[in-house]
Amino acid sequence: MHGENALEKTNRINVLFDFYGPLLTEKQQTFLKWYFHDDFSLGEIAAEFEISRQAVYEHLKRAEQVLEGYEQKLGLAARHEVLEAGLSQLDRQIALLESPVREKLQETVNRLRGAEQSQSADEL
Repeated sequence: MHGENALEKTNRINVLFDFYGPLLTEKQQTFLKWYFHDDFSLGEIAAEFEISRQAVYEHLKRAEQVLEGYEQKLGLAARHEVLEAGLSQLDRQIALLESPVREKLQETVNRLRGAEQSQSADEL
């Protein structure tokens, strides 16, 4: 993979993997981790598993499709992105307030962030 599109794709797969990785087979998890996270080549993965580069490519493509299918049906990554953007906006707005109010609101935002993170983990 090369260029900006490759980086975007890698980031997308890594985000989806964070949400839906446990729903993949062990082999799909391994191939995705090695290829997208650890930057192994198709040839390196193929050699390790004693299969062809084409077989590795097919496993990766299928795993990507499965991740995208889960996101299309469940939308957890999109939901998380919207919530995180809203919380970041609240952070900026809270920073403009007076101290006593600012601290209480910031505690609430932090609680919401914590709840969102633990709920994402609990859903899987």
